[in-house]
Amino acid sequence: MTKKLKVAIVGPGNIGTDLMIKVLRNAQYLEMGAMVGIDPASDGLARAARLGVAVTHEGIEGLTRLPVFDEIDFVFDATSAGAHVRNDAYLRSVKPGIRLIDLTPAAIGPYCVPVVNLEQNLDQLNVNMVTCGGQATIPMVAAVSRVAKVHYAEIVASIASKSAGPGTRANIDEFTETTSKAIEVIGGASKGKAIIVMNPAEPPPMMRDTVFVLSEAADQALVEASVVEMAAAVQAYVPGYRLKQTVQFDVIPADAPLTIPGLGQFSGLKTSIFLEVEGAAHYLPAYAGNLDIMTSAALATAERMAQSMLNA
Repeated sequence: MTKKLKVAIVGPGNIGTDLMIKVLRNAQYLEMGAMVGIDPASDGLARAARLGVAVTHEGIEGLTRLPVFDEIDFVFDATSAGAHVRNDAYLRSVKPGIRLIDLTPAAIGPYCVPVVNLEQNLDQLNVNMVTCGGQATIPMVAAVSRVAKVHYAEIVASIASKSAGPGTRANIDEFTETTSKAIEVIGGASKGKAIIVMNPAEPPPMMRDTVFVLSEAADQALVEASVVEMAAAVQAYVPGYRLKQTVQFDVIPADAPLTIPGLGQFSGLKTSIFLEVEGAAHYLPAYAGNLDIMTSAALATAERMAQSMLNA
């Protein structure tokens, strides 16, 4: 039997509970050690206890008092940006070498999108999973970027209102700032912009993402092949991730350039990519692909890190 490393999840809400179920069902190199919250009446804590997972409602300090803490190698933080800053500082003071997978927009550690830059970050003690919109769209920007220089990339993430919990709503500003910056840092765009739309439609729609990329002139067939290949790579850990239609191209001629705020006049290739993300419905409804892609990316990241640690 493959040796497994123990994990704790901080934040027993929708994301934390879905992540717990993914670890219990699908993890090859990880196993649940503890679920941490601050509300003794939390449904997530109750569910974890029923599944035989150690729980505490005394926050991050309570985690360190659990007997299993000495065996914990990874902590997934599914709380909020502000809470993660405090959680990271506290855990570093108690167990400096522990690995944190940050599902908040805090971005203490480097941004991580598994298919783009995980291999470069395997030894990091804290990695940030950007945002749901970032996990869905940055691979597409990177796919174009590996074919042609990207001057500007804009993403619009549309999610069902019902899939946006209090944590998401409280971090809207951080969402746009973190995603925009990660489009540049990981996606390779000179300038990035992110927009999130909460759709109140009934029945709730699945997550849809639109990616607009302005790049130097390039072979359209090569760009499309790169996008399709990248989409397949994401599907390896997010099965519900898919292109909604073929990649669209527009050639912007030099004698009729676009004017982009903060970028100036642009001529070259405009690439438009349309995505849909369907959730696996392990705990969350299928329309909550925005939450599913975060938990799936976080698990894929920790699994690869654990594999690297076990094989060292």
